[in-house]
Amino acid sequence: MKEENKFILIVGRTATILAVLMYVSYIPQIINNLQGDYSNPIQPLVAAINCTFWSIYAYFKMDRDWLIFWANIPGVFFGLAAFVTALHA
Repeated sequence: MKEENKFILIVGRTATILAVLMYVSYIPQIINNLQGDYSNPIQPLVAAINCTFWSIYAYFKMDRDWLIFWANIPGVFFGLAAFVTALHA
């Protein structure tokens, strides 16, 4: 493997891990929402929509980009969970 390819692979894997951690960080917000301390639902909704489009892009491009796909899938689910739990009637 060329040195440049190895570097890109390391950066890609690191970015994927950081993206997953970013979306997992919605868990405290979701817990607060469930306890009645509601947050604004707009940002997690936009994050979920953004992640949905990136996941679709990564999956359906000619050479699937699994790093982008897996980096964004948690954002779809945690973003939607934060959005739904932030809605209060």
